[in-house]
Amino acid sequence: MSTQATNPGAFQPLPPLTGRRIRAAVVGAGAIGRGSHFPALARLAEEGETEVVAAVDIDAKSVESFCAEAGIPHAYTDLEQMLREQRPDLVTICTPPTLHRAQTIAALRAGAWVWCEKPPVPTLADFDAVEKEEGAAKEEGAEGVEGGAEEGSGKGTAGGPFASIVFQHRFGSGSRHVRRLLAEQVMGRPLVAHCQTTWYRDTAYYAVPWRGRWETEGGGPAMGHGIHQMDLLLDLLGPWSEVKAMAGRLVHDVETEDVSTALVRFENGAMATVVNSVLSPDEVSRIRIDCERATVELTHLYGHSNDNWRITPAPDVSGEEVAAWQDFGPDVPSSHLEQLRELVVSMRAGERPRSSGADGRTSLELITALYKSAFTDTTVRAGEIGPGDPYYTALHGGAPGWAPVAREEVSA
Repeated sequence: MSTQATNPGAFQPLPPLTGRRIRAAVVGAGAIGRGSHFPALARLAEEGETEVVAAVDIDAKSVESFCAEAGIPHAYTDLEQMLREQRPDLVTICTPPTLHRAQTIAALRAGAWVWCEKPPVPTLADFDAVEKEEGAAKEEGAEGVEGGAEEGSGKGTAGGPFASIVFQHRFGSGSRHVRRLLAEQVMGRPLVAHCQTTWYRDTAYYAVPWRGRWETEGGGPAMGHGIHQMDLLLDLLGPWSEVKAMAGRLVHDVETEDVSTALVRFENGAMATVVNSVLSPDEVSRIRIDCERATVELTHLYGHSNDNWRITPAPDVSGEEVAAWQDFGPDVPSSHLEQLRELVVSMRAGERPRSSGADGRTSLELITALYKSAFTDTTVRAGEIGPGDPYYTALHGGAPGWAPVAREEVSA
């Protein structure tokens, strides 16, 4: 473990990022940190962009073995100590959702940018608390983290630091090409869409104590599995306006749902169906968008490349137009690496990255509205869930039959 002397004073502003590598730290030594975040950071380290200076995990043996295997110089079991001693420019968070708010705010207050795994945080209240802290360290000379990660001043955010969410399916050549085609409306207006995350998880998966519980997993397949495809759909089609949903527990003995369906209307008039399931042996992730002059479809499972996209033109479209639509350019698959590349560019420019702030909040707001609609049998409109609404602070909203049941202690 690192034994460097700590700095008892307040955090000082970090030096400019120009002309040097970005110092990064990985929080969470589990599968996502080892298998996705670190490899992306290591690749950019090979290109001279980053250096991984530390890793953090509450399990000392786990983080020490991770650091030994990966060649990371400093292992910690205490996030705040790492932030004081190493002063990283970027903190990647790979821990369970219930820890994301406190860890993100601690890193922001230390002056570090944050790249946090999905789901971002358990509630909209948590997300808004994080957003209030963006830029606070730079604006205030950076308070220390000893006081805990609660709401701060929420001062200006010019230049960062910012907190970005891992939504890697937005990134890569395929989604970039289709996003441009839809924005330019060369295929006509988008009209009808389908968003499908139908995966399979057995009883052994839910035997892990923290899974299937609101407090520890944050939500069911809508939150923990389907969020990627819903986020990509929103990235492609733009803001949503209303949602009507249903949810059920059809197989698993869990607090959350194991399947949900929803009808979503977008501001541009397009209408979509959304299905999220962990009951589907034939697993697939799919987005289909029918425009006036063509249908665009993405079919994959956990990541996509150019070959996973298909564009089917209407009969009257010219061959020249079709060829242009179907030219995706060099294949750059969706990945953590591609999102991290763009994040590093934003860091060096001092600009808010994609998948942060309002842009990062949109899928969480849709999921929250989906749950509220399903549990109250009402249509929920964008922007209606805020402070004072029970779904703002808990995705189950305290709904009978869905909210966790308090366990009474039995005296001996």
